Amino acid sequence: MTAVVVSLTAGRAATSPAVHPQPHPVPIALLQEAIADSVPNAVQLRRGQYLVAAGDCLSCHLRPGGESFAGGLPLKTPFGTIYTANITSDRETGIGGWTNEQFYRAMHDGIDDQGANLYPAFPYPWFRAIDRVDDDAMFAYLKSLRPVAYTPPANDLRFPFNFRFLVKGWNHFFLKTDPSRTDPAQSTEWNRGAYLVSGPGHCSACHSPKNLFGADKSDRFLQGGSLDLWVAPDLTGNQRTGLGQWAVDEIAELLESGRNARAATGGSMADVINYSTALMTDQDRHAIAVYLKGVPASAAVPVADADAGAMKRGAAIYQDACTGCHLGDGVGQPRYFPPLGNNAIVQQTDPTSVEHSILAGSRIGAGPSLPSQFTMPSFAWKLSDAEVADVSTFVRNSWGNRAASVSSASVGEVRKKLGLDQQRAGSHSTGE
Repeated sequence: MTAVVVSLTAGRAATSPAVHPQPHPVPIALLQEAIADSVPNAVQLRRGQYLVAAGDCLSCHLRPGGESFAGGLPLKTPFGTIYTANITSDRETGIGGWTNEQFYRAMHDGIDDQGANLYPAFPYPWFRAIDRVDDDAMFAYLKSLRPVAYTPPANDLRFPFNFRFLVKGWNHFFLKTDPSRTDPAQSTEWNRGAYLVSGPGHCSACHSPKNLFGADKSDRFLQGGSLDLWVAPDLTGNQRTGLGQWAVDEIAELLESGRNARAATGGSMADVINYSTALMTDQDRHAIAVYLKGVPASAAVPVADADAGAMKRGAAIYQDACTGCHLGDGVGQPRYFPPLGNNAIVQQTDPTSVEHSILAGSRIGAGPSLPSQFTMPSFAWKLSDAEVADVSTFVRNSWGNRAASVSSASVGEVRKKLGLDQQRAGSHSTGE
């Protein structure tokens, strides 16, 4: 449930004293750091700290080797590259000089302190569902952080997307007046889950498909999306590709530790676990799960029978390369090496995540209850495009799974985008 967060620009006024005058602790410790009762406005700051974690702000506002919340993470979009903003309390390059009203306007209307439009990759279309008390608490917490003087690189967007005023048109057509999904006929817990999913968590930013303008296809809410060569899976009640077979407690467990008896998280979702959902309360994770279990199922997609040759070749490759962790019958070692049978993630219509994981490897998200981040190694050096396609097809159509076959051309595209063209000497294509 991660999202793309960008383009908050800095103000010019003086910043308030910081709660963290010393260098930041490691990112996860910063979000867990106790705020003493002696700190002015401690109750509001604690609330803001929790909501900043619930909003997964750190995942996007932390570049490799950078300081927490200082931004600079490059986000590749269909329109070019956008760099995340510095949201520390620095008065020149961060948001230290902003007022509560300016922050509220950015979060709800996508307008920065200088009156410029923010690109909707910053999730103000979802954050506008956050109520004012929570919004002010988040701002208070961010302003309490140690200022970091850092200016991210300029965005590199293709013409005409580099003209910010065009966002006004986007807002006119796609910015909802009230994005809230609460329902007075539902339980308090369901409504809490709806608030977290549709507001701070902005789950549909990744888990809903987009139109040509990058806006959610509203008629396909939470039916799966794509981001940075990963597939954000279907979260509806679909029995094959969604959460239809999952229990509420299984969803909550995945949000806590990054894994459960059915699956394990990887890709961008691993960061969502690390920096967001693992830090939530049990009650909020359960509320999210209750809400998600009520999302109507996506339509079933007809799937043709897999090619018999690909299945035979894929079975041999699986036996050689995969059984050490996932075992011969695909049952894996639940909560350590995910089972592959009846696996919703494996069965997504778009096989990109399967291809990505085999080619580049993956790491599993972690939480306090299961802190070890198990990893899957890369097989790009060992397997050809056709071999990856065959084993992907085999896994996607074994042990109760049913999904479209994978082509070597599709694997080749993913390999190229990942920059993994180099193969082990002697590796060969088996054909299709």
